[in-house]
Amino acid sequence: MLRMRGMSLVEMVITIVIISVALVGSLRAFSVLTGRSADVLIQTRSVDLAQLYFDEILSRRYDEATGTNGVPAYTGACRITNDGESRDNYDDVDDYDAVTNESPDTMDASLATDYSGYTVSINVVCDDSIGVNTGGAKRIEITIDDPTGDTSVFSMYKGNY
Repeated sequence: MLRMRGMSLVEMVITIVIISVALVGSLRAFSVLTGRSADVLIQTRSVDLAQLYFDEILSRRYDEATGTNGVPAYTGACRITNDGESRDNYDDVDDYDAVTNESPDTMDASLATDYSGYTVSINVVCDDSIGVNTGGAKRIEITIDDPTGDTSVFSMYKGNY
């Protein structure tokens, strides 16, 4: 008679315990990774939003007295002027200094769904520390608050050319 041999109950229980421990470790690592995947999307949207604002701001003149396309350049010292213009009529970098807790859909209505919960504040200051212009450059600082409550700050300079 042939003797057949299978797994004993003890061997089967040990196998189930080993597989369970491996699965628990794998699932914990996976849950940590998937829990943070939204952070990357939020950070990417913050960077994209900052780039949209920088593109708009840097396309404007250095100063109210600067000519079209920067010619003639403004000859005085760096200054921040408040022209009291509406958002649609911003024509120089200084005008953006008034932007505080703006919703991105104010800039472009098509951004309303992608950027709901984001707010943007802009600060423009004179900064002569970079040494490019004798009268100083304007540092544009954009602060973006995302829906999770995190704040991102981006800076760029506009020179008087």
